[in-house]
Amino acid sequence: MQALLSFDQSPPISAPLRFFLTAPLFAMAAGGLLLWSGPDLFASRWTPAALALTHLVTVGFMLQVMLGAMQQLLPVMAGANIRRPLLIATVVHAAITLGGILLVAAFLTLQPWLFGGAVFLLAVGVMTFVAAAAYALYGVPTTSPIIRGLRLGLIGLGVTVSIGLLNAVSLGWGLGVPLAKLANVHLGWGFVAWGCAMLGAVGFVAVPMFQQTPSYPSWFGRGFAVSTLVVVALWTGAELAGWERSASLLSIGVVLVAATFALTTLNLQRMSKRPKLDAVQLLWRVAMVSALLACGLWLLARVSPTLAQWQGWPLLFGTLLLFGGFMSVIVGMLYKIVPFLVWLHLQNLGRGRLMAPNIKKVLDEKQIDRQMHAHFCAFGLLLLSVAWPQWFVYPAGLALIVANAWLLRNLLSAVAVYRSHLAKIEALDASPAAT
Repeated sequence: MQALLSFDQSPPISAPLRFFLTAPLFAMAAGGLLLWSGPDLFASRWTPAALALTHLVTVGFMLQVMLGAMQQLLPVMAGANIRRPLLIATVVHAAITLGGILLVAAFLTLQPWLFGGAVFLLAVGVMTFVAAAAYALYGVPTTSPIIRGLRLGLIGLGVTVSIGLLNAVSLGWGLGVPLAKLANVHLGWGFVAWGCAMLGAVGFVAVPMFQQTPSYPSWFGRGFAVSTLVVVALWTGAELAGWERSASLLSIGVVLVAATFALTTLNLQRMSKRPKLDAVQLLWRVAMVSALLACGLWLLARVSPTLAQWQGWPLLFGTLLLFGGFMSVIVGMLYKIVPFLVWLHLQNLGRGRLMAPNIKKVLDEKQIDRQMHAHFCAFGLLLLSVAWPQWFVYPAGLALIVANAWLLRNLLSAVAVYRSHLAKIEALDASPAAT
């Protein structure tokens, strides 16, 4: 796997870090929203608070981390250098952060001007990034599944955001589009064509490298990202055309694609050479199991009228997928990406005169373990909140705030290590011997 990486093309560390440090703040806001809205949030997936909570996680947490990670991964994993990375990072980060805040406020108040501001800012932020990344990837030969997955993941991201913005405009100005259908299509593109395709591309390198597993099978590398995009696109066409039977069959294919990624990853983890599971492996394992449970719940709701009539099952599905699946795997990614970034940049800046601290010394493993347990506690309480919101929504909100404040604290401690070591390098540069 090392041969697939190009460590000398890394952008400035502040480009991805600003995204990573912002994400926990949105997750903490999600906990605050739970405390503010109380049990009413879990009345339906369509309540304003439930929609706001969903987008605090998807736009505020997921999108922040995934775009930040791509700032780093495109040049390192694909040899695709984004031009003027700091400028792109500044514009994109400011736009999606302000846009995410306005979008959440819009769902809670249903004010058209808030939807308009959110649509404009999110469109500017995401499309700026997609254009910059597409330009960087232009001409890069598709020599590995990583490059193919990143390219197709960018398409998935563009379509996901476009559909979401159309929904937001319709909510603000009543355009009369089929909101329920478009919302389901939006979820399919976001969770599978963007989320799974991108995680598949990253996981192709990250899982074997960081978790000491065998490589993903060749069929997965060749076909997963393409299959994901094709199946979701076919399902979207059938869904919007009103071909109910075809749409129903293809929707099962969409779910099975996501389940394939989870099962394949779990099988690789089973063959890990590590003597015991560390926090990152546990986070990935919980994420994959949660994704499988979400897929199973969705399929069961298709065949069980009793389950389909329960208004809480979409909320349970969303909790499994968002908090147990995507949030868990993203936290696990952060605990590998951030220490690696600190080590890589300090190693490059030191130029052999001052060795960078060992990656394992950048973050305290005990603090990682404690934050992981806090995250799992919040996830468990959220699951219970779906069935018994009057009992568990407030503990869940508090736990979510604590878990993500802890995550932010851990990330800031890695930044402190970077700054401390950077000061030593600058002192060497300023010393008489250096001149």
